[in-house]
Amino acid sequence: MDGESFGRMAYLILLLIAIAGWFFSQNRQSLNKSMQQIVLWAFLFLGVIALYGLKDEIGFQTFGTQRVEQVGDAIVLRRASDGHYYAPLKVNDAEVIFVVDTGATEIVLSRADAKRAGIAMDDLLFFGRANTANGVVETAPVRLDRLSLGDQEARNIRAFVNGGEMEGSLLGMAYLNRFSRIEISGNELRLIP
Repeated sequence: MDGESFGRMAYLILLLIAIAGWFFSQNRQSLNKSMQQIVLWAFLFLGVIALYGLKDEIGFQTFGTQRVEQVGDAIVLRRASDGHYYAPLKVNDAEVIFVVDTGATEIVLSRADAKRAGIAMDDLLFFGRANTANGVVETAPVRLDRLSLGDQEARNIRAFVNGGEMEGSLLGMAYLNRFSRIEISGNELRLIP
């Protein structure tokens, strides 16, 4: 916990103590009922904090695969609560959630996603280099047997496995260029063949 987070937590605790003190002083006559109400409010308060802390995980698991829609020929991706567009693609036989990244040149898999897609990790040669926001990382070239998004399927696709730490996989321009148009409007990204 950094200093700012600690300060916020200390502030919330002091505020809670002040509210509890005021509550006790106002309700000394009916202390048993007051204790029940305090416990109820404490559980509600903790529940709200827990839900807020897990909002990204809950949202991703609940809506992660529901943000893609086929509208005519177009594939429509809905913007996630974090501002990114996520695309669940079938890589070989595994579903991998990619961040759509128009700033990335290639399709880049995290080690975990590559392993789930059946790529033999022990056979990879990390001799490539890529410049990222976090600095230079080593990459290993791979071929994906099958890559599909909605009804769009591609075979024998070049991709790279990131040698560094990466939370998820990136869907770069090497894949996005397969579409004739990319449109972003409101909270939707449309991939039009």
